[in-house]
Amino acid sequence: MEPVTHFLTGACIGRAGLNRRTAYATLAATLAAEAPDLDVVWSLGGPVVGLEHHRGITHTFIAAPVVALVVTGFVWCVAKLAAWIRDHFFPRRRIRDPQPIRWLWVWLSAFIADLSHLLLDWTNNYGIRPFFPFSARWYEGDLVFIAEPVIWPLLVAALIFPALLGLADREVGARRTKFRGRGWAIAALTGMVILWCWRWVEHERARNLLEAAQVTPTPALRVALEPYPINPWRWHGILETETSWQTAEIDTRTGAVASDPRIDSLLKPQNTAATLTARRTRLGQVYLDWSTWPVVRDVGEHTVPGTPAPDFPPLRSWTTVEFSDLRFAYSFLNTSMAGSSNQQLDSVLAHSPLTGWVYVLDGREAAAEFIDGREQK
Repeated sequence: MEPVTHFLTGACIGRAGLNRRTAYATLAATLAAEAPDLDVVWSLGGPVVGLEHHRGITHTFIAAPVVALVVTGFVWCVAKLAAWIRDHFFPRRRIRDPQPIRWLWVWLSAFIADLSHLLLDWTNNYGIRPFFPFSARWYEGDLVFIAEPVIWPLLVAALIFPALLGLADREVGARRTKFRGRGWAIAALTGMVILWCWRWVEHERARNLLEAAQVTPTPALRVALEPYPINPWRWHGILETETSWQTAEIDTRTGAVASDPRIDSLLKPQNTAATLTARRTRLGQVYLDWSTWPVVRDVGEHTVPGTPAPDFPPLRSWTTVEFSDLRFAYSFLNTSMAGSSNQQLDSVLAHSPLTGWVYVLDGREAAAEFIDGREQK
């Protein structure tokens, strides 16, 4: 999920009762809920390095206690700094009935929030490898889109409304309530789980509708359902047969399944010397290790979008090998049932997120590697 959902979820976890056990529980939970995404620093080494390590070791069960410990250490530094500032700049100001810091509870708050990050990332279609390095298998729930606006109001309300009620109490002179907002936080987290359960039911219903519709000319070997944001009834289906892939749009509220083989199908391309060379590159190995619905195509002398035309020696032939993933080859803004805005599937693939390209010279030498228009140096 995107950072906003992670931060808000961590704050609600801290406010759901852990903040009654120790000071700094909410701070630790909020930071730990987003801490696994610090693996983005790997992208400084280039897009291929970034893809290789994104949702890698920091998104595993074995790393969760370590990440929680690092966050706890950071919170300890914050606590020491806050105490120093208070003693040196506000020596006469004393906190009445200060809450003690229990560092084991601070670590536990961070640990629970870190696990929430793994759970949230599992719910979308990018997936995680929670058992890495013991198992390289990717797991994805395909329940919600990577950014689900329906969740945001739940989490925001759980954090804002208790504060507003506290202001109202002060206006009327009511006694200040300590640790306000526990019920709101629990209700928000419960609401998010209920949304996942609802979407899981609709996901299975969409699968049944798609399999019953038999939109492919030959039996499908496997099927995947990708979510749309906000609308729990809309799903994007992917089917694989022995010779092709095909996509479909499903509406579980009406029971409609739409798929036009003329624009929503793609024949599996044959391997060429260039594609075999590209598969052996670092980009090829990283991409195929990550992607669960990969498409590798030799697209000829095609310049990578957003980059200048390559300047290869005139006597050497070159071609471009494209790596794409069918899970992301659809427009999440599409509200019609007419496929991906009536575009050919191969065109949609070429412009889908997380697409990679390899320039190959003479069918055997990799000259350059790109992901989303960024070159791996």
